[in-house]
Amino acid sequence: MVDKVMNPAIAARAYGNSTGIGSAGISSDKEGVSFSDFLKQKARESVETMAESEKMSAKAITGEADITDVVQAVTNAELTLNTVVAIRDRLVGAYQEIMRMPI
Repeated sequence: MVDKVMNPAIAARAYGNSTGIGSAGISSDKEGVSFSDFLKQKARESVETMAESEKMSAKAITGEADITDVVQAVTNAELTLNTVVAIRDRLVGAYQEIMRMPI
């Protein structure tokens, strides 16, 4: 249980200092990854995971793959797809919320 009330400005400043985010909310170090680059990278990784699962499924049909590897690849693909769909739903919901805001 917390006994004292913390000033939100102090908490925000401490968080900004620990994450490298400047006062404008933009990464202050030149080596950081932008949000769009991060999303592109994760989208590529998702597509690669799905493609790997398809390859493993094709190998299973021809009898070249172990069933354990196939199940693991399909499970990874399913988890990736569920994650992508959840993120998409959140982004669409956030966009709809912004569009409902009065000007």
